[in-house]
Amino acid sequence: MKQPRITVIGSINMDLVTETPRVPTIGETVLGTGFSTLPGGKGANQAVACARLGAQVTMVGCVGDDGFGAELVQRLQEENVNVDYVEPITHASTGIASIVVENGDNSIIVVPGANHAVTPEKVQQAEEAIKQADVVLLQLEIPLPAVAEAVRIAGKYGVPVVLNPAPAIALPAELLAGVAVVTPNEYELAIMLNRNPEQTEDFHELLQMYSGVIMMTKGGDGAYYKQQDGSVVHQPGFQVNVVDTTGAGDTCNAALAVMIGRGADMAAAVRYAVAASALSVTKFGAQGGMPTEQEVEQFLGQIKE
Repeated sequence: MKQPRITVIGSINMDLVTETPRVPTIGETVLGTGFSTLPGGKGANQAVACARLGAQVTMVGCVGDDGFGAELVQRLQEENVNVDYVEPITHASTGIASIVVENGDNSIIVVPGANHAVTPEKVQQAEEAIKQADVVLLQLEIPLPAVAEAVRIAGKYGVPVVLNPAPAIALPAELLAGVAVVTPNEYELAIMLNRNPEQTEDFHELLQMYSGVIMMTKGGDGAYYKQQDGSVVHQPGFQVNVVDTTGAGDTCNAALAVMIGRGADMAAAVRYAVAASALSVTKFGAQGGMPTEQEVEQFLGQIKE
């Protein structure tokens, strides 16, 4: 099977996870029950997932000149991700996500830090990596001008772009026009199209509003994808024992990009992506649960059509 070349341009964070029986009120101190530091950031997560699924991956992003930055770069290298375009930024802190877990519910504060230093100029420095890629994979945890520049350069060389529009913002039509496949969840789809997700139309109507190719993820229900001819197809989810859903979306996006890089059609690519996502929730941690190519192939081989 072809080893696709994927260039991921995006965020690199350290997740600081505190577990507590309850969140303290202002001025109060409570005793927590656990603490861990886990590599994260949508960009880095998707890069790791692509590498485990058999792709040749180049990561483009920024970290701080601190201990977290050095550790995250080392983690990416250990996952066989090329970090030639990951730049340590002097006098900047590495991006972090402070996550408080209270009885399974998350409260998250994200401090972008060095991720804000991913500028259009930084993206231009990685033009060769974009040119050589089979797919460019993007998210929105770096500044939008950098995302737009990546889309522009990829278009210059005819490289397809997969855009995961998270965190959700309304996106310019000219940016979306340069994207091969956009991959929102239902909430992100409404925001992306500048609609109120609380007062939105049925998601089928939203899918029809978007003129391009789209894969909308829907948790345990799998995914719905719209093709160029306007038809919408449902890929059902796969039943698994859920341990931790963190990173499922990143795994799904990575798997889709890998399959597009291999030349698969949307039906095969989405089915593979939903299967990889299902496997990812059977283990703890965003990157910890990401499956290998062999695991996904074995899983799909056991499913009766």
